[in-house]
Amino acid sequence: MPKISDPKSPGAPYAYEGLDRVIHEKARLGILTSLVTHRDGLGFKDLKSLCGLTDGNLSRHLKALSEAGLVELIKGYEANRPHTFCKITPQGHEKFVEYLGVLERVIKDAAPRSAKASRARGKPGGRHKTANAVS
Repeated sequence: MPKISDPKSPGAPYAYEGLDRVIHEKARLGILTSLVTHRDGLGFKDLKSLCGLTDGNLSRHLKALSEAGLVELIKGYEANRPHTFCKITPQGHEKFVEYLGVLERVIKDAAPRSAKASRARGKPGGRHKTANAVS
């Protein structure tokens, strides 16, 4: 049996150090994905709708992303009402692309093993008949 290395060592292939906790949280991942696909930015209401978040949740996550330097919040007024406009920063875009690269590595590492395990259990892709099947 091969020796498993210490996860904190440099030779730990499944440590995935690039999975930044600030980005990895589900709501923040949705926010950054929305902003990366709308490079000119989005208004608070549009972002809230795209991500399915409440005002409070979106505000809290935008604050965390802003403090990390990943998102820029531009506050102003639109039709005499407060309006927040959100835009991904150049640093945010760079970190997001790096994060996606790590996710691609996770998928690449896991996909072949997951497919083999599914086939072994008779999941889709296998040719197993059930007890009630008629030949």
